[in-house]
Amino acid sequence: MRAHFIVVIAVLLGAWSVTPASATVVVKDDIGGKMEDYNSKFQRLRRSGEAVVIDGKCYSACTMILGLLPPNRVCATQNAVFGFHAAWMFDTAGNRVSSPSGTRDLLKTYPASVRAWISRNGGLRPEMMYLQGRALAAIVRPCAAGERTASSGQTAQVARQRAAVNVPRAGFDAR
Repeated sequence: MRAHFIVVIAVLLGAWSVTPASATVVVKDDIGGKMEDYNSKFQRLRRSGEAVVIDGKCYSACTMILGLLPPNRVCATQNAVFGFHAAWMFDTAGNRVSSPSGTRDLLKTYPASVRAWISRNGGLRPEMMYLQGRALAAIVRPCAAGERTASSGQTAQVARQRAAVNVPRAGFDAR
């Protein structure tokens, strides 16, 4: 009886140790959206303690993840591509116009290494500029083999967060 009780406690403690911090959120095919929405989303993700794997497109406001999460919690696979462009907004007539103040705010979000890469590549402009491959690996930690997939201990909350991160957003993608 005593051995059975100890096993039950061990099983319960093991179940409790599976926390959101032990899960991985995978970002794939995220084309961005409103900076405010992404700021809120990534601040929640930061507080959760979860690791993030970038395994595909992370464009526009999605790139804010590089400055809003600690670098040791973000990694990029060989499939990762970050797409950067200047911020824009709609004018009173509904036309898309560049936003110098929004672009300044966006740049402030990025770590120095990302700002330096952007500067070396001509600065943020309306056209998308892409960071991938070796240049990306020099800025964002490459994922180790075990980081490339989500943890089997995911909670429903983590699955919802992953879905929210991966939902395509309206964004500006001028190629």
